Amino acid sequence: MNTIEIIPFEEKYAKYFYDLNVDWLKKYFYIEPYDEKVLSNPQQYVIDPGGFIFFAKYNTEIVGVVSLINQKTFFELSKMAVSPKYQGFKIGQQLMDFTINFAKEKGWDSITLYSHRSLKAAIQLYTKVGFKEIPVEKDSHYERADIKMLLEL
Repeated sequence: MNTIEIIPFEEKYAKYFYDLNVDWLKKYFYIEPYDEKVLSNPQQYVIDPGGFIFFAKYNTEIVGVVSLINQKTFFELSKMAVSPKYQGFKIGQQLMDFTINFAKEKGWDSITLYSHRSLKAAIQLYTKVGFKEIPVEKDSHYERADIKMLLEL
């Protein structure tokens, strides 16, 4: 039976966090210094500061990932990627739904994300689940970000 299971970060999955995101970034943009730092050491830059990483597991294979990074004043939904081989399986939607429910269970007020307007399918997904556009600050940690969105929970 083919099933998608959402599982939490374990060090043995760190390679998938890196590889899935690097593949995605190389396809659409480039790897910024902030990306390399976070992707190369998820324990230090995501987990230890109070963030979370979740993986989509399809049967026995890790096929998607998403993180919630604690940015001190807000949680950022970030580093969401799905293997090209499994796009169209609604895995991104499942990861999104999972993280929203997780944030609600934690009692958070909101989730913030940064993106780029050229990623039309992603922006459509974010809008569909209720994210609204807000101004991007000048000193955003992503050079490529030209849209910032907020989901009030």
